[in-house]
Amino acid sequence: MASDDLSTLSADEEKYGFQRPEMFQSKLAGTVDAYDRHVFLCYKSPEAWPARVEGSESDPLPKFLSSAFKARKNDISVKTKLTICEGRDGTDFSDGDVLIFPDMIKYRGLKESDVDSFVDDVIVNDKPWASGAQEVLTGSHVFVCAHGSRDRRCGVCGPVLIDKFIEEAELRGLKNQVFVSPCSHIGGHKYAGNLIIYSPGVDGKITGHWYGYVAPDDVPELLDEHIGKGEIVERLWRGQMGVSADEGEKTNDRKLPNGEGEKLNDLKLPNGEDTQKSKEKHQENGTQIQNKNENFAGCCQGANGVSCCRDGSLEQNSGIEEKKLKETTESSSGKKNALGSKLTSCIGNWEQSDVLAAVAVVGAVATVGVAVYSFYRRSG
Repeated sequence: MASDDLSTLSADEEKYGFQRPEMFQSKLAGTVDAYDRHVFLCYKSPEAWPARVEGSESDPLPKFLSSAFKARKNDISVKTKLTICEGRDGTDFSDGDVLIFPDMIKYRGLKESDVDSFVDDVIVNDKPWASGAQEVLTGSHVFVCAHGSRDRRCGVCGPVLIDKFIEEAELRGLKNQVFVSPCSHIGGHKYAGNLIIYSPGVDGKITGHWYGYVAPDDVPELLDEHIGKGEIVERLWRGQMGVSADEGEKTNDRKLPNGEGEKLNDLKLPNGEDTQKSKEKHQENGTQIQNKNENFAGCCQGANGVSCCRDGSLEQNSGIEEKKLKETTESSSGKKNALGSKLTSCIGNWEQSDVLAAVAVVGAVATVGVAVYSFYRRSG
């Protein structure tokens, strides 16, 4: 290779490759829009893809399929994403093959004249395609964005990651279990290297997980942890099929015991306590604390805006005063009438001397009233 070519390659790697300054400058989790089905059309190679391959006049098959999707979008009940992946004759995926995830289905040899019937049968009505034989996909499938004509970063990073995945899979004896393909734009160029892994969990359920900022050194970890153990590589995870962007931010991106990311509430704490149980425990403790302090924030409204509620900050003292008042009243009168009971509940914060004074005033007023009434009665 000439020195000029090496210089250009080095400049491209510095500007568009894995050492570019923007790497890891944006949050990854929650950067995947919600979708529930992913359709890949196998068509040519990344070098032949124009920037807008689904709308290219020179590439009728991708354009026809994309147009049919758009025309029937109101009839499609399952939110479906369409992406182009490489198709090469003599390989597992040839031009015109269609791959469908999470169904793990492949149809061979779609042609322009077949597009409408395919979309009607498979995409709209969720039935087998009447004009094609259904084949079952097996293993794990890795799709790496290598759409260089759409974005230079994907064009530089994608091919390197593809070669690394193939190399590491062969080293692990996974050549017939892990299938790696370049694909067209999947969104988020700035996160290059971008890739999607469709693989089964321990229960066999297929989910699609998106990764960004992936570098060659990360490939062994993705093979061993994600594909091998079903554990998400947290620092690279962008989101997953079936989860909205907002939910993706709240999804636990560590474990995949059943092929799905766990929710935060399902996490296990370091002490082995379930998060939800811990949450309930904290809520219970919080309720106890709240019950102890609820009078600090609450109030009750009496007639005409006058409150007869106790001040929570004096609750203990007022209780003592009430007890003293009760003992004094019972010792002096032997009983407590209804008026005295109501009065006690409203003036619990008064001092005992104030209460006795008030009772004396009431008694005096009553005595005067009786005397006046008797005087007028005799004079009459």
